[in-house]
Amino acid sequence: MDKRLDALQQRLGHRFAQPALLQRALTHRSWGAEHNERLEFLGDAVLSLAVSDLLYQRFSGSDEGDLTRVRAHLVREDSLHRAALVLGLPEVLRLSEGEARGGGAQRPSILADALEAIIGAVHLDGGWQPALALVQRVFGEIIQATEAESWTKDAKTELQEWLQARRIAVPAYRIAATRGQAHAQTFEVECAVAALGLTETGEGRSRRAAEQEAARRMLDALKASDRPGGPLRA
Repeated sequence: MDKRLDALQQRLGHRFAQPALLQRALTHRSWGAEHNERLEFLGDAVLSLAVSDLLYQRFSGSDEGDLTRVRAHLVREDSLHRAALVLGLPEVLRLSEGEARGGGAQRPSILADALEAIIGAVHLDGGWQPALALVQRVFGEIIQATEAESWTKDAKTELQEWLQARRIAVPAYRIAATRGQAHAQTFEVECAVAALGLTETGEGRSRRAAEQEAARRMLDALKASDRPGGPLRA
C-alpha cells in the first residue's frame, strides 16, 4: 500500500482489513464511477450517532436542545474541514486532473465529504467500535474541553424561534450601509419585524456579524416589551 495511506491509517488509529474501502473513501466523483458518495452517506449517519453518544456521556446534565446545538456545531462542514486538514487528507485524495488543478484538494466541501466517507468506510471495515473510536479521536478533545453553555443559540436563531413561538413572521435583514475600504469594511445591517413595526440595526466587520448584532438588539427589545406592562403585553 502507498506509504501515504499507511501513514493516514496510523493517524486514523485504524488499520483497514479491506484497503479498497479506504481508497474508495478518498475518491472524489470527478475521478470516476467508483467514488465515495455512498460511503459519505453512511458516514454522515455514523458520525451523527457517534457524536451523539459522546455528547450524551459528556454532558449528563444537559437537555436535548443543548446536545443538539453542540452536535450541530461539531458535524458542520467547517469543523469536518478542519479535522480533515489535521488528518492530512488533501495529500491523499483522488481527484481528476481538472479538479486537482482547480484546488479541489483544499475545497472544504470535498474534504468534509471525504472525512465522512472515511468514517463510513471504517464502520464497514471494522464495525461500530472502531468508527466510534475514530470519531472520538477526531472530536473527543474538543468535546472534553468545552461546556454546553458555550454552544448557546446564536442571536438570529433565538430571535427566529422567539417570533415563531408567538406566530409572528420571521425578521428581514438588509444591508443599510457599508463603510471603509474593501479589505476592512464595516457593515451596518437592519433587522426588521414588519408585523410589529420594529427595526433595529447592528454593525460588524462582516455581514453575518452585523446581522447577529442587529438580531441581538431586536431580541433584547422584544423581551423587554414582552414583560408585564410592556407594549406586547398591553
